[in-house]
Parts: sequence; C-alpha cells; structure tokens
Amino acid sequence: MCLGPAPMSLITAHNLSLGFGPKTILEEACFTLNARDRVGIVGANGTGKSTLLKILAGQLSPDSGTLTSMRGTRVGYLPQDILEMPQGTLIDTVLAAVPNRDRLAQRQAALEQALAEAAHDDEELQLDLAEQLSQLHEELLAFEERYGRHQAERILMGLGFRAAAFDRPVSTLSGGWKMRAALAGLLLSGPDLLLLDEPTNHLDLASLIWLDGFLRHSRHALALVSHDRDFLNRQIDRVLSFEPEGLRGYSGNYDDYRRQRAEEEELIAARVKRQAAQRAATEAFIERFRYKATKARQVQSRLRQLDKEEVLTVLERRSAISFSFPEVARAGQDVLSLKGIAKAFGDNVLYRGLDQLVRRGERIAIVGDNGAGKTTLLRIAAGELPQDSGEVTLGHNVRLAYYAQHHTELLDPGKTILDEIWSLVPDKPQSWVRGVLGAFLFTGDEVDKKIGVLSGGERARVALARLLVIPSNLILMDEPTNHLDIDSTDKLIEALKGYGGTLLFVSHNRAFIDALATRVWDVRDGGVKDWPGNLSDYLHHLELAAKTESATAQAQPSPATSKENEREKRRQKAEQRNAINARLRPLRERRDQCEAEIARLEKEQAELEPQLADGALYDDFEAARALTARYEANKLALDEAMTRWADAEEALSALEASLR
Repeated sequence: MCLGPAPMSLITAHNLSLGFGPKTILEEACFTLNARDRVGIVGANGTGKSTLLKILAGQLSPDSGTLTSMRGTRVGYLPQDILEMPQGTLIDTVLAAVPNRDRLAQRQAALEQALAEAAHDDEELQLDLAEQLSQLHEELLAFEERYGRHQAERILMGLGFRAAAFDRPVSTLSGGWKMRAALAGLLLSGPDLLLLDEPTNHLDLASLIWLDGFLRHSRHALALVSHDRDFLNRQIDRVLSFEPEGLRGYSGNYDDYRRQRAEEEELIAARVKRQAAQRAATEAFIERFRYKATKARQVQSRLRQLDKEEVLTVLERRSAISFSFPEVARAGQDVLSLKGIAKAFGDNVLYRGLDQLVRRGERIAIVGDNGAGKTTLLRIAAGELPQDSGEVTLGHNVRLAYYAQHHTELLDPGKTILDEIWSLVPDKPQSWVRGVLGAFLFTGDEVDKKIGVLSGGERARVALARLLVIPSNLILMDEPTNHLDIDSTDKLIEALKGYGGTLLFVSHNRAFIDALATRVWDVRDGGVKDWPGNLSDYLHHLELAAKTESATAQAQPSPATSKENEREKRRQKAEQRNAINARLRPLRERRDQCEAEIARLEKEQAELEPQLADGALYDDFEAARALTARYEANKLALDEAMTRWADAEEALSALEASLR
C-alpha cells in the first residue's frame, strides 16, 4: 500500500516496477524522498541499488508506475563509472557544473550593452539600467562567494587534487580522478538531492575523511549507495533496503536497520510458528470429526477458515559469502623483509631506501594518499613489480598469496567458474571445489557460467575463492572490499580474524581496517610512517599531532599555552606508551608465566634429585618407579616450558625492537 507524498517531498515514487528478463528489480515499490532526507540504499550485489539511482536520476525509466518531482528540484547524480567528461580544464569543468552561471554572465553582458547604447538624453532609462546592473553585480558577488573559483578549489583540494592540476585538461585524468572531478562539480553545484553510487571507491583515506565531513555538514537531501558500513552510519538517517520480499523502508542508520530487520525476522518467525501450530490443531479437528454428522457445521467452518487465512512464511534471508581460511603452516618469525627499497616512475619517486619488517601474525594496513605508492608497495612485496634497488626477502616456510582488483582482469574469460578454481587444485574432487564455490555464492548451474559474463562483484568472489583453495600463510590484499556488499564484507572480516597467517593490506574502508589492523603503515614522503594499533588509534595520533603543531606554530605562546602544549605532549606520549604496552603486555605476561612455571619445575626437580640419589629408595620398587616417572614427566614439562619461554622472549625482543 502506497501512502500519499509528504508535504516537502522532493520525489515521490508510486508503484514502481522494473524487470530485466525473468529478474524482477522493483515490484510496485512506493517511497518518498523529502528535503534533507539522508537515505542509504542497501542490498546484496545485483539486487538493484545502482538501478534505483538511475531511475531517480532520470537515466532509466521503470516498466510501470510513476516518479514525480517537486517543481524546480535539482538532482545531481554520481555513477560508479564516469565514461565521459566535458572538454576543458579541471577547474573550468567543475565551475561549469553550477547551473545559471552562463545565464548570469549573458544577462550582465546584455545590460552593459543596453546601458552603452542608451540615449544620452534618456536619463530615466540610464538610471533604470544602472540600477538593474548594480543589483546584478550584488547577485554575482553572492553567486561567486558560494559557487566561485575559491570554493571550487577548496573542494578539489579536499578531494585530493593539487593546485598544479587545476589548469590541466580533464581528458588527461585517469578514471578514478575523473570520478573525483565529477564529484567536485556536484558538491559545488549543491543540488537539492544528491545521488551518490559508491563515492568512496576511488578515494584515499584523507579524501574520504574530508568528504565525510563535507556531506555531514550539507543541508541537502542525499541518497547514498556504499559498501562502507561506518561511512553509511555517519551519513544516513533512513534506509531503503532491497529485501527478498521487495523494497522496504526503515528508520535510522545502517546498524539501526540491521537491528530492526533482525527483530522483524524473529517476530515473523514466531508468528509463523504460532500459526502453524494453530493450523495443525484445526486440521487435526477436521480430520477427527470430518465424518461425524454432529460436527459437520464446525468442520465446514474450520475448512472455510483455513481457505481464507493467508499462510505466513518466514522472511527469506539474503545470502552472503561465508567461509573460513584453512589452517596454514607456521612461518618463521620474520615473514617479509624490505631492505633499501627504491622505486620511481620517471621523476615520480615513490620510495627511497625503504626498510620495513613484517613479523609472523601481524595484520598491517597500508594507508596514504592516492599516488603515494600503496599498491606499488604490495606489488613489489609480491614480486609482481621489480624494485629499482633493494631486497625483498620472504622468511622461512612463507607461502605468499596476492589478491588485487586487477587480478580479476587476468581470469580466463573463456573458462567456467568451476574450471578456473578446479585448475588450481586438480587433485581435489569436484564436490570439494563446488563446496568452496558455494561458500562464495556460486551454487548449482552457476558454477558453469563463463568468467567473461561475470559482473565485477562476481569476479571479485572468484578471485577470493582462489585464496581459499591454496592455503598460504602470508596474504597481500589490495582493496578487497571494493566489489563486495556490506554483509559479504562483514563475512570477509570475520574470516580474516580467524586467519592463522600474516596479513598486509590496502583498504579505504575504515571499518575493515579498524576491525583487522594491528599496525598501520602510512606511505608518505618516499617512506613509511609505522604506527602500532588500528586506524582509529593512528588518526587520533595525527589529530593530536596537528593540534600540537598548530600551537607550536604560533609566534609567542603564552605561559598558559606552553603548559597546555606540554600537557598535550605528555598526553600524546602517554597514549603512545599505552598503545605500545597494549601490544607488549600479552607477550610479557606469557614470558612471565613461563618463567614462573620454570621456577616451580626446577624447584621440584631439585627436591626430587636427592631422593633419587638415595640407594634405600630402590628397596621399594613401586615407590622408586613412581618417583622416577614423576621426575621424567617434570623434565619433559621443563623442556616444553623452556621452549615456550624462548619463543615468547624472541617475539618480545623483536616487537620491542620494531617499536623503538
């Protein structure tokens, strides 16, 4: 049932239906988008999120139903892929995105010409034209303040462009930078409704943080598709969700929606169970008294009741990838060593004498601006790209696997999904390979689909399946969540948390980084700034450092300011010590436990040795055997404790060295 539009509805959808062949995307969907609404459009890959945005943008028509807009509503749309951009420089292209700029300029030129041509003796006309021109100048000043070059440059710099790129032709930009340019134009123009389809896909961390703040301070309506759970939670207050039963609406952010959906599923499941019990009782009554004349009326009444009653069904749950990594072989303590790494592309120097060490069990997030060299570093570590100088060394018993977006393009388009994965493990039975593919949502006949017809998300799942069939104890991952929906991203996080190897990854997804990272490598200035902890820890550190630097930059701080700066420095040092101690504490506790156990066992052995040396002991065979067995068991336990202590001490020393 569709409700009428709200008083300030920008767009009202009534009974929208759309299908592609046998697949239904929308079926009589009804919703409104109001002024200042912040709507997240969610659903599994392929359910229709991008399609709905295209309908709202007017680029696609539904099969039936109506979409009406409030008069004068301006809609801005950012698709996932930017195929074409207007000709011209970057700054001119962004400025041209603002409506009415040309109209105002034309009106100014017309008034200036009319004033110049006005007869000298027609003072009244000259005065009227001069007044119109004065009002237009005020309008132009206000327009320039809001939509002018200064504001355009601020937005471009927030999205990661440098001033040197402002006068560069847009045609020379890569696809990711063209997307940023298109986004800059939309943000400058300030449409009444902003439609964004995965806007964070090509943004680095700094640009993502800037965009997050810009959008949260915007007063315009927003409809957003994103696989970044944290980004969604900060931006939206409503959800339109593609569920198996159709498009549904929920209030609140993404986490609120998930909670409401879970409660809804439980409530309906309880109703289904209750109804099933009632129907079973009714059917039992009918069966028992069907042929009894005195109960005929009651039997007929219950039969009509069953026929009229709508049979409830439980809500179907969306599928998401669900897998866990197999156990992996134990690697040496030093898993990956980078020594003296240098890499440049022409005049663009990315690394100068980089020295970094990855230790067993670490989960390192590589962050930094676009173009800083994050992917290059992964490719060098994987042996896929040669360094100009320096050495890359894998540790003892290390088996490396590398997942990157460009690897999906290397899959054989002529192979089926099944053949692609089975070719990696030909000794495994087909049933085992099908089981792996089932975990990545390829079931039944779907495994016989050709790689060439798969979507980006499906190709990404095939590439992930390759990681699973060949166990490795060092995984390098480059933007693994780009083509995954939120549920599948959560499952990947869960699987990686249980992974027994070492992880080195690049991601712009803050939730993904924070859930997994134990260290952060910030690529900048030809090297890496290494920080213990997750991304939130590191960003907090940068924020405090920026505040301290700003305070230090003041000409002559007052005594009070100096004290505050000193307190800030002490606080930063304390936080850094706490972060370091948080990593060292478990190893120290393990070492101390081993030392305590060693001391206890050595004391007990010292007590046993004089008894075993007493010849009288062996007059009692049973007592001698028991005491000897106890001594040998203690000796074995002592050897094991010494081994555990040595491992803990080695790990502790290595970690302390890396944190100096």
